[in-house]
Amino acid sequence: MATFFGEVVVAPSRAGVDDDEAAEETPEDREIRRELEKKREVDVQWSWRAGAASQSAAEEPISCSKFVVAVGHNAAAFLSSFILDSVCWEVVGVVKLWNEWCRTSNTTNVLPTDSFCLFYRLISDPTVLLCQCSCYVAEDQQFQWLEKVFGCMKKEGLQVTVLSTCPVAEYKTQESTLTLPSPFLKALKTKEFKDPVCCPLLEQPNIVRDLPAAVLSYCQVWQIPAVLYQCYTDVIKLDTVTVEAFKPLLSSEILKSLVKDTSESTKILKKLLTTNESHSNIYI
Repeated sequence: MATFFGEVVVAPSRAGVDDDEAAEETPEDREIRRELEKKREVDVQWSWRAGAASQSAAEEPISCSKFVVAVGHNAAAFLSSFILDSVCWEVVGVVKLWNEWCRTSNTTNVLPTDSFCLFYRLISDPTVLLCQCSCYVAEDQQFQWLEKVFGCMKKEGLQVTVLSTCPVAEYKTQESTLTLPSPFLKALKTKEFKDPVCCPLLEQPNIVRDLPAAVLSYCQVWQIPAVLYQCYTDVIKLDTVTVEAFKPLLSSEILKSLVKDTSESTKILKKLLTTNESHSNIYI
């Protein structure tokens, strides 16, 4: 978990076993554990590597100037509505993973309710990458995700922006959360990030969790300029108001040059919501 307020927060983990448990482990137990670990491996597949001329070329880190990561359905819908355009962007990567909470979709033609993690590259500037991550990355899978995604990029000249959502009930303040104008944005940045932020900074003693925290902590360690914009909302599902709460970021240094014609954005967002509702009704 990331705070950057001076303390180190260690999250509890069930990934390891103590000596007594290891001593009592049978060969069958070890085999089951190995199979489970193998099943929980994070597989990151890049299309540009599949077509590389040689193995060394495939393993060469790519130059990346901007990397935007949208975590969760609302953040992903914001990129789909205001940034992504099939004419200007191409899918260049996909993450396959499994855990207790999700199994990623096996197609790149995803629905808003699907669990997926896709990477897009700007055709006119291949150094700009976007990631839509609507799947839950478990605690024991986050390090794999970071190593395999950022391991493909040169860290020099890289700048990272993370978008995510969080229940407003988790926001710690002396005021009553019932009086807060939900949804609202808060920012948390690494020491190296020098650009102006588009909303107030996250106050102590608030923290961020899961993949957004892991990405920001990774950037802090590697001295990569990065900023997280977290939207606190009282709506859990895909929601127009929550998606549009990210709109102030369209004027940020990293996004303003990527904004498409916003006249169609509302239509695209409504279409996403309609598709989401239709797909959800199947399971009612």
